[in-house]
Amino acid sequence: MKTIGLIGGMSWESTVEYYRIINEEVKKRLGGLHSAKCLLYSVDFEEIERFQSESKWEEAGKLLGNVAYSLEAGADFIVICTNTMHKVVEYVEEKINIPVLHIADATPDQKIKPPEGHTRWSRIFINHGLNQTE
Repeated sequence: MKTIGLIGGMSWESTVEYYRIINEEVKKRLGGLHSAKCLLYSVDFEEIERFQSESKWEEAGKLLGNVAYSLEAGADFIVICTNTMHKVVEYVEEKINIPVLHIADATPDQKIKPPEGHTRWSRIFINHGLNQTE
């Protein structure tokens, strides 16, 4: 079983939901008392929210990149436990050498519109054959 590096705390309520769903899925697939192998780094949401409200997305991305870097030694891949912060996923990917499971990769059948100018989203939409104008 691979180890998941979870970046959480944005908000803790969202993190709990990710953790619950991941473990329910592991139990469903493997049965018994199995649970996910994971490392959790919970950031202080106050700091993240300040970056968001001040449109300091680069600073937020660099912070999450550093968090991902700290998880990289023990994790096989990274999951960001919130939707909004996928906006800065490119900063996270630049900092590490393991994959980030992007929410758009996990939900390719959803009708979602990528944020303007975000190349990662464009690659995902192209890879999944989605029309970016929907």
